[in-house]
Amino acid sequence: MPKPCRFHIKLSVWFRAEDFGAVRELAMNPIGDRIIGAFFSPGQETLDFPTFVQILSHFRPTDTNRARDGMQQEPASSRTRKLKFAFQLYDQDRDGKISREELLQVLRAMLEMQVTEEQLQSIAERAIQEADLDKDDAISFEEFRKSLEKVNIDQKMSIRFLR
Repeated sequence: MPKPCRFHIKLSVWFRAEDFGAVRELAMNPIGDRIIGAFFSPGQETLDFPTFVQILSHFRPTDTNRARDGMQQEPASSRTRKLKFAFQLYDQDRDGKISREELLQVLRAMLEMQVTEEQLQSIAERAIQEADLDKDDAISFEEFRKSLEKVNIDQKMSIRFLR
């Protein structure tokens, strides 16, 4: 009986930020640019296919049945990794904190003409007051995580690719 052949295929596919802009859902999303930006490190202009798939895996439903030993990295679809991904959509300067201005930028993009600047300022102020436990006028990842404890992140950040 002949031995089965094994092939190693190297996939050389590269994405640019502009390529993501062609996705209608991202183009129409008020924070689509931030979502696209989350796929790229600062100064990075292209993204290879394996990295694209790895980042996209944040949007898989959480597999609560999957056992992990202490050696395995937490899956990208875990609650913590989903929250870290969401956090970086706000933390544009990547200093580990969401400043009032960063929060306002997201609110402006999401709410556009629906509310006044005064209302936006009020929403941002209240969000900072509620989440900022150490009173440094910014929201750390830990504060962000705690403020979203009761939110079903898996439902909000999951895309079912196959049914």
